[in-house]
Amino acid sequence: MVKQVSGGCACGRIRYRVTVADSDAYLCHCRMCQRATGGVSVPFKSVRKEDIVWEEEPDWYPSSPIAQRPFCRTCGTSLGFAYPDSENMDLTVGSFDDPRPYRPRQHFGVESMHKAWINTDGLPESRTEAYQPVVDRWMEKVGKLPD
Repeated sequence: MVKQVSGGCACGRIRYRVTVADSDAYLCHCRMCQRATGGVSVPFKSVRKEDIVWEEEPDWYPSSPIAQRPFCRTCGTSLGFAYPDSENMDLTVGSFDDPRPYRPRQHFGVESMHKAWINTDGLPESRTEAYQPVVDRWMEKVGKLPD
């Protein structure tokens, strides 16, 4: 499944294209990722740096003495994680235009894992368009629901 896919930030200022070889991804649960994104885990897809074409170079945050994170300074979207001395980096699965093909194959940073957030089978589910206050806000502001 070698193919080129695209992605970017919420506001559209940062866009990228990247060649991916498979649908393998992973969930990082480390405290650095939790703090950097505000999530209990982060879904990442590892790619080769040379396979990424940034249409607009992202901003980079030195998140620790050994790593940095690409992000958009305008909207705040977290786009990934990278060791400067590695030929690979991770892109956030949620930043892909179509994140559906990617599947977690492993967990990393399990010392900080919040297991209650891993298996949510059986919890009530609701669709965005079924929650009228959100629908009303979108319709009033832009006349349609987001994609």
